[in-house]
Amino acid sequence: MGEKTTSGVTERDTRARVARLVLEHGPITASALGDRVGLTPAAIRRHLDALLAEGMIEIRRARPQTRRGRGRPAKWFAITDAGRSAFVHAYDDLASSALRFLAEKAGERAVSEFARRQIADLERRYLPVVRDAPPHQRVRKLAEALSGDGYAAAAAKGPRPGGGEQLCQHHCPVAHVAAEFPQLCEAETEAFSRLLGTPVQRLATIAHGDGICTTHVSPRSLTRGDGDEDGDPAAAGERSGADPSAPTGAAGDASNGDTSDEESGRTPI
Repeated sequence: MGEKTTSGVTERDTRARVARLVLEHGPITASALGDRVGLTPAAIRRHLDALLAEGMIEIRRARPQTRRGRGRPAKWFAITDAGRSAFVHAYDDLASSALRFLAEKAGERAVSEFARRQIADLERRYLPVVRDAPPHQRVRKLAEALSGDGYAAAAAKGPRPGGGEQLCQHHCPVAHVAAEFPQLCEAETEAFSRLLGTPVQRLATIAHGDGICTTHVSPRSLTRGDGDEDGDPAAAGERSGADPSAPTGAAGDASNGDTSDEESGRTPI
């Protein structure tokens, strides 16, 4: 099982890669996995059988509307809770240790800067998607972009008429680390505010034990009157000179000491 191939990659390495693909893209079929990894049908089945035996993945039958022909329904492979935990704990332990070291050597401010740097790439990738959408569709477009990165996000109307919208994330890849370092959640919330061009506020987070991460997005009508009638995020960034990796951004600079959390769009600590 641990023997190396001619390329130096072991069976265990390949199996870990298959499991990772199931985690990131599942539910997924064996043929799709084989195409991604470059394995023959027999080889991919061998790895899938081993992962099934280890309890890392499970089989899900295709929904009736996805079946084709009269043959047996396709098997879709999905990660199990045990499989997800195996990845989560390995990466979380390393990330948490690294951030503790950074905090000890350079202080909490350095952790906040690191969090903003990490979220900057995501923000740059999402900006064209959100900016090019009509204002009333921007939260939904942001949710779709987040889902593409594994956050399982959705947009919904606020609980009250005229009460804005809610951005819900049903999965958080860094939840365990963010429980110890809330700067990660804060940086993400600030980025959402800049992308959407309106104040936002975190109402719940998976990192704090809630079922989903819920972000309230203020109605754009509350932010108009500053020359940006559509609440354009790009225009807002130009006015403020916002830099995704800078210590502060359009989400609100609390240096004057009189800006509330809800107005600034930052997560209360």
